[in-house]
Amino acid sequence: MTYRHACHILPQVVLLEAADRSEELREAAVNTLAASASMRTQRVALTQMVQLLGAEHARLGELTPAGQQNTVYDVRHGSWDDLPGVRVRGVTDAPVEDQAVNEAFDNAAKTREFYSEVMKRNSIDDAGMELVSSVHFDNDFDNAFWNGAQMVYGDGSGTFLAKGSLTRDLVVVGHELTHGVVQFTAGLRYSKQSGALNESFADALGSTVKQWAGNEKAADADWLVGKGILGSQMNGVALRSMKEPGTAFEGDRQPGHMRDYVDLPDDNNPRNDHGGVHINSGIPNKAFYLAATRIGDYTWQMAGPIWYDALVNRLRPNSQFKDAAEATVASAAKLYGVGKDAEKAVRSAWEEVGVL
Repeated sequence: MTYRHACHILPQVVLLEAADRSEELREAAVNTLAASASMRTQRVALTQMVQLLGAEHARLGELTPAGQQNTVYDVRHGSWDDLPGVRVRGVTDAPVEDQAVNEAFDNAAKTREFYSEVMKRNSIDDAGMELVSSVHFDNDFDNAFWNGAQMVYGDGSGTFLAKGSLTRDLVVVGHELTHGVVQFTAGLRYSKQSGALNESFADALGSTVKQWAGNEKAADADWLVGKGILGSQMNGVALRSMKEPGTAFEGDRQPGHMRDYVDLPDDNNPRNDHGGVHINSGIPNKAFYLAATRIGDYTWQMAGPIWYDALVNRLRPNSQFKDAAEATVASAAKLYGVGKDAEKAVRSAWEEVGVL
């Protein structure tokens, strides 16, 4: 299997489509696209190793410096060969002057705490894996991503993504670290519906992290992914809306129902988004929003654990939307009772988006 993707918070298809609108946007996109294109093998290789050997054997110690639970490095505008960079803060260190370092550290810590307290999971791999973050990647790099072993943050150019915004948004951090959880559990293949589920689980649980940290009820949450991180030329409020897919920014193509599913090939053309993984993730995203708000109260109390249980115990690398729907319904019944309100809410959510 050929690797073609690192899990970037800003999809390459969005960069490409925006770049078609003007020369200014085209120039701004070139740097981020070129830097992204240089990474082709690591993340899928690591995911396959985890799936084949199991997390307890597929340790990442040689790839992520060991010794602490949470460590932040400064790449100093270097690129892939410079990762992780110069160590600047660990768990025994006080905050530093660089806000990107402090934000990356604090949001990684909150995400780890969420998985520990709410999901009873010991870090990303459930075996105490150190969370490594690198800030100031490349120059004006408009993205953040999980590369299979660590988090990497660019500074943003101000054109596509606001400068300094990527470490600031807890949903971005929770989303990307959840890609690591997916890697160590279901290992959802990054293609078509299984890839859209990979993205959607990252959005769902990343949003749950933010709601948990802010003590927000499901009904009061904004359900936006990447709120406030868009740059001056990206007209909109966020990268994605789980409540109303397709409304987050100008050019947002996410559907919220299977009747609008975008059937794209999974080929080497980045405009096809690996078969629409960032586009069609709007459908399971809407299902999670509907389930969480119908269950009521706090998302992390029931809806989040249902989705997490399905991810860890029921889904497989090639699972499709219907598999996820059936898995979450089964998890709701297991956790909260057959025929009870939670199971009914989850089933009705998937029915409303046309999956069941």
